[in-house]
Amino acid sequence: MAFNVTGVERGEWAVLQVSGELDLMTSPVLRQRVHDAVAEGHHSLVVDLSEVFFCDSSGVGVLIAARRLIRSCQGRLRLILPDRGAEDGSHVNRVLGALGVRRLFDVRPDVESALGEDADPLSA
Repeated sequence: MAFNVTGVERGEWAVLQVSGELDLMTSPVLRQRVHDAVAEGHHSLVVDLSEVFFCDSSGVGVLIAARRLIRSCQGRLRLILPDRGAEDGSHVNRVLGALGVRRLFDVRPDVESALGEDADPLSA
């Protein structure tokens, strides 16, 4: 599967759908798309990682940098990391948990819940 980032606007939110492997070679693409969205005035950002099947430390670094950027704009960042169960859950979810940084993010199970104002984030 090739790496791809597509973006759509959903009300006040910019939604980036990421698929493939998020690694040293592909993470600069996601970093640029996040920067582009913020430069276009989107300070509410959803990054849908449900189709990412591998993430290394450079991918985690991009997510942490995105969090820092959005916070500097007093914006909101939500990650989509579906929880399909312990054995077949999101690879990114497991990586963030193993590194102890998952608690830094507002994690939602799907885009619809991420776009809702009243939805509570998943517990860390």
